[in-house]
Amino acid sequence: MRCPKCGSRDDKVIDSRQSRDSSSIRRRRQCLSCGYRFTTYEEIERSDLRVVKRDRTHEPFDRRKLAGSIAKAFEKRSTSLVTLEQVVDEVVHDLETGGREVQSSAIGAKVLEKLRGIDEVAYLRYASVHQHFQDVDEFVDAIHTLGRRVKPNVLQKELFPPETGQGGSRPGAAPAAAGREAAHKNHGRV
Repeated sequence: MRCPKCGSRDDKVIDSRQSRDSSSIRRRRQCLSCGYRFTTYEEIERSDLRVVKRDRTHEPFDRRKLAGSIAKAFEKRSTSLVTLEQVVDEVVHDLETGGREVQSSAIGAKVLEKLRGIDEVAYLRYASVHQHFQDVDEFVDAIHTLGRRVKPNVLQKELFPPETGQGGSRPGAAPAAAGREAAHKNHGRV
């Protein structure tokens, strides 16, 4: 390792630590000739991952491009940068363990799989670009496919617990309608 100040090749390692994400090792070094201290990073050499695009052209995989597209999907959403980096790390790890070439559609599918569980709006934004939505109907279909399910909060009890077995609610009845039926059964008392 050459000293960035004097160019000497003689140095010693003063301190070694893992980076925050454990993907590299940070080393503090001191030049034995001039005493200048500098930092180097050691990481695993990755094989050259190539992306096969839709038009069958090849290009080198670019982590920054992936991170940028995911960040754009999360734009103006309340998601931390740590979560974004974690999604990128997981997708990159999946891609690197899969081989030397990967289809761009496979990258998009992996990202959508990760986004679905984190943020449905970001999922829809990414899907609209990845799946080339041409009109509103395709967007509406994606929303219906995603499902408008309400995510229960474990700390909060349900206001109207689902009735089972006694024919209390019609199959397929909307939750609001089921709530109104329960209110009518109890003579307006909730």
